[in-house]
Amino acid sequence: MFEKLLNLFFPKACAGCNSFLLANEKVICTVCRHEIPLTNHSKIENNEAQVKFYGRIPIEFAGALFYFHKKGIVQELIHKLKYKGHQEIGTAIGYWYAEEIKNIKELQDVDFIIPVPLHKKRLKERGYNQVETFGKALSESTKTPYNDNVLIRTIYSKTQTNKNILGRSEVVKSIFSITADESLHNKHFLLIDDVITTGSTLEACGRELLKIPGARLSIVCMAMTQ
Repeated sequence: MFEKLLNLFFPKACAGCNSFLLANEKVICTVCRHEIPLTNHSKIENNEAQVKFYGRIPIEFAGALFYFHKKGIVQELIHKLKYKGHQEIGTAIGYWYAEEIKNIKELQDVDFIIPVPLHKKRLKERGYNQVETFGKALSESTKTPYNDNVLIRTIYSKTQTNKNILGRSEVVKSIFSITADESLHNKHFLLIDDVITTGSTLEACGRELLKIPGARLSIVCMAMTQ
């Protein structure tokens, strides 16, 4: 009752278009949900996300839920999640994507969900890892443990937004490490991040995870540039 009254006087806005949410809507309005460009990677064999990593690192599956376009709804969602503290966006996307992941045969035996880590200095600046709520929603929905202690970012680097592909590749070299004991041997890791761009960061993280004996790797992200 109190929540209904609160929403009446202080209605919540859609994270995508800022219009007021209806009573049955959460975080993202129905209109935005229909307008968001979906990749359908879960239904496509050898999809474009998987192709991006061919010849770079061995993976079981790779995919993203949305396409990321400049000035589009997805950019607005990711920006608010990453820089404005709207962590509920990650939760909403995580539950949305979990419904697809449940139908991807390559992901049925995933043992751990592993986020791309932030350096401790960046984490202190931002206050949170933008993929944490996404990962925890996936974890809760798929009953797969979320582990943010395996991968460590050892070097603090400035944002890669304006770097070219070569520049990004140079930045991510040797900036990650792992802490893994025998309990993580022979496991299937699902590496997660917000947006697949060049794939350099994900590749660097994947290489570290694959150093664990018997490790297998899959990758899912909220979005992918097109």
